[in-house]
Amino acid sequence: MDPEPQPLEQTKGAQTRRAILEAAISRFGRDGYRSTSVADIARDAGVGGTVAYAYFPGKEALFLAAVDEDAAAVISQGLAHLDDPDIEDWRSSLIFTLVGAVDGHPLARRLLAGLEPDVTTRVLEIPALAELRKACTERLRDEQVTGTVRPDIDPSTIANGVVSIILSLLMSVVQLGTDAATTYADDVAAVFDAALDPTSPPRPTRRR
Repeated sequence: MDPEPQPLEQTKGAQTRRAILEAAISRFGRDGYRSTSVADIARDAGVGGTVAYAYFPGKEALFLAAVDEDAAAVISQGLAHLDDPDIEDWRSSLIFTLVGAVDGHPLARRLLAGLEPDVTTRVLEIPALAELRKACTERLRDEQVTGTVRPDIDPSTIANGVVSIILSLLMSVVQLGTDAATTYADDVAAVFDAALDPTSPPRPTRRR
């Protein structure tokens, strides 16, 4: 049985919200938070000046929603990268996938570049990062099963570390240029290999 169609008003509302959000991503990405008004965004979206407030309680809420949406679009490309079983060195190549994705998302790039200092820490709270951590965890767990990753590590903990390192590198690349990633790519890969290679000797346990 086909699902019942949504009411026209609900569909129109979703379309209006999407238009406002896309206009916010574009305007905030170009002009920044301080130089952008909700009226600017509403005009770009082709709606009345107060319509945006029916979907977002204020400028800050609209900005954070735009950041989350734009960052999610970047991270979605990283998730697609992780889903490709033919990519073996995914931990090192993931950074280049995300760097390429950021170029097409000016608001995410602006945040990573530190141009919105009041909300830079928002990078760590982006909801889509949870999906990236989960995907990394599952990939590591699969590699434990196949014997390509050491069995004595916690995949979730290591995945959190991998994502943190990659996020730090991504911010460095955005601020310093692609050479920052290229220069240290092999070194980062060596760190991952040393930590995860099942043939590496186990680290000694600290005595307390």
